[in-house]
Amino acid sequence: MFIAVDAMGGDNAPGVVVQGALQASMDTGINIVLVGDSKVISAGLNGQKNSDKIRIHHCDEAVMMDESPLKALRSKRDSSIMTAFELLKKGEVDAVVSAGNSGATMAAGILTLGKIEGVDRPAIACTVPGEKGQVILIDVGGNVDCRPVHLLQFGVMADAFASSCLGIVRPRVGLLSIGREAGKGNEQVRLAYNLLQESGVNFIGNVEGGDILSGDAQIVVCDGFIGNVVLKLSEGMAEGFNTKFKKELIRSIIGRAAAFIGRGFLKKFEKTLDYAEWGGAPILGIKGVGIVCHGRSSARAIRNAILMAVDFVNNRVQEKLSIQMAQFNA
Repeated sequence: MFIAVDAMGGDNAPGVVVQGALQASMDTGINIVLVGDSKVISAGLNGQKNSDKIRIHHCDEAVMMDESPLKALRSKRDSSIMTAFELLKKGEVDAVVSAGNSGATMAAGILTLGKIEGVDRPAIACTVPGEKGQVILIDVGGNVDCRPVHLLQFGVMADAFASSCLGIVRPRVGLLSIGREAGKGNEQVRLAYNLLQESGVNFIGNVEGGDILSGDAQIVVCDGFIGNVVLKLSEGMAEGFNTKFKKELIRSIIGRAAAFIGRGFLKKFEKTLDYAEWGGAPILGIKGVGIVCHGRSSARAIRNAILMAVDFVNNRVQEKLSIQMAQFNA
């Protein structure tokens, strides 16, 4: 198995991305293809390159984080993200991981690989820790403007992903809205409510923002604009809470003693709040495995995103998703 990593994508690329890829390769023996400027990638490896497991595929261009995705992809045919997906299309790699421009990553995957039959809009799905287990939030940034039918497809894709790949039998699907009653929300949400209710998935109705982490709904459906805001707000609150919690602990002798005694628990708790533990978010609906990482991903986040890509390949996620979508549209 070979995983292509967009070495030029991300706020801290290529250094952090290269180090994360190196960690993944050294820890697990995974074969990695680093895509981007060979000179800067080699410098980032700093002599640590494992010639048996890591190789570099040179390209001259990269899509910047602030660029318009489609415009950039049209003008930069040799960009690292397009090249990575071209390698996947040719069968030279098995998956693509990128911490770069998420819109460009999504667009490159669609343009290069195409969409699964029955999917109008591929979506980015993110798993977050809930009170009763993992919660899948979809979409978290791939589609900022959606029609009701797109929200329906997001729910069906997430249902297929959860049941086929996470072992969740008949996952509970909720629709994010401003109230739990069926008539709440804008027109998009109200119409999507009816479509999901008639879809055959285990739809439990609307869920509010405060219900997302309760786990009552194992899948929460929303458009990419709302989903991205929810995700970033959750990350910010988790980081703020963690920082404030630590400050409060060291304010007193009792607090410092409690922190010392419970350091194992605190470390475990901190990991549940850290997005780096999850690595990345899969693009569901393209004909291949693509993992989108946070733009400010650490080396550990990149490492874990690569491991997620390996799991997706091993579990044949794209194939299972295609089968589920075909059955739904039959």
